[in-house]
Amino acid sequence: MKWYEKYQTIYGKSIEEIPEEVCDEIKEKLAARQSEHPLVSVVVIAYNEERRLAACLWSLSELQSKYPIEILGVNNNSKDRTEEVYQRLGLPYFNETRQSPGFARQCGLANARGRYHFCIDADTFYPPQYVDLMMTKLTKPGVACVSSFWSFFPDESHSATGLFFFELARDMFLFVQHFKRPELCVRGMVFAFNADYARQVKIRTDIRRGEDGSLALSLKPYGRIAFLYDRKARPVTGYGTLSQESLWKSFVYRVKTQMKGISRIFYKKDFYEDSEENLVK
Repeated sequence: MKWYEKYQTIYGKSIEEIPEEVCDEIKEKLAARQSEHPLVSVVVIAYNEERRLAACLWSLSELQSKYPIEILGVNNNSKDRTEEVYQRLGLPYFNETRQSPGFARQCGLANARGRYHFCIDADTFYPPQYVDLMMTKLTKPGVACVSSFWSFFPDESHSATGLFFFELARDMFLFVQHFKRPELCVRGMVFAFNADYARQVKIRTDIRRGEDGSLALSLKPYGRIAFLYDRKARPVTGYGTLSQESLWKSFVYRVKTQMKGISRIFYKKDFYEDSEENLVK
C-alpha cells in the first residue's frame, strides 16, 4: 500500500460522507501538531475545495517533524463548503475575500508566525517527512527558498506506467531549466521560503498564475532558489494541473508549449514578462 492511498479513501467526498471517526482523528492530530512558538508555518490555501481539503489535511496531520510547526488554512472566497471543512476539522483559518492565489498566499503570510513558510495546495497529499526534508535545503546558508518535484496519483485515465514516463520527461526538462531559470521550475504546491525575506518583497496579485515563481524570482537577491530531488519529499496530487485527456495528448501539448521560445531557459532573467492573458484586468 502506498503511503497516500488511505487519504484517497476520502478524496472527493463531502464532509458528511467521511466517517466521524476519521474526522475526529484528523482533528485530534492537527491539534497535536500545533506549536505555541512555531519555527515553521504550513499554510493551506483553498478555493472551492470542500471535496479534497479533508484528505489534504489528513496528510498534514501526520507530518513527522523535529521542528515546532503550525498548520493554518486560508479560505479564498469559496462558494462551496470549504469553510465548513476547516471548522469541522478544527484548523485555524482565515477568510480572504479577494479572489486569486496571490491574495490567498498574501493572507497566509500575513497571519503566519513561523520563520519558514510552506505553501500547501488543498488538492495535494504530503508525505510525513516532507517538512524536514525540505528544511535540509531551506536552512542552508545562502538559500532563500526551495522547491521540490511532485507526482500524480494513478486513476482510470492515467496509468502508473504512463505517469512514470510522463513525470520522468517533465522532471528532466525542469532539471535542465533550473540551471538558468530556476524560478520557472517553482510550483506553489511544493514551495517553501524564508518568511522574513518574503515580507520584504511583494507577492503578486495582478496575475492569474505564476505568483509562486514570481515570488521565487523576487527572493533571489536574498539567496538562491534550491531544489530537492528526494522522492520521499515528493507530494502527490490530482489532475488540476494536468489535462483529463490522455497522457499522450497532455505530453504533446506541453512539448508544443515549452518549445515556443525554448531559448529562454538558457538565459537568466531578473524580471517576468507577463502575457496580456495572464494579467488580471
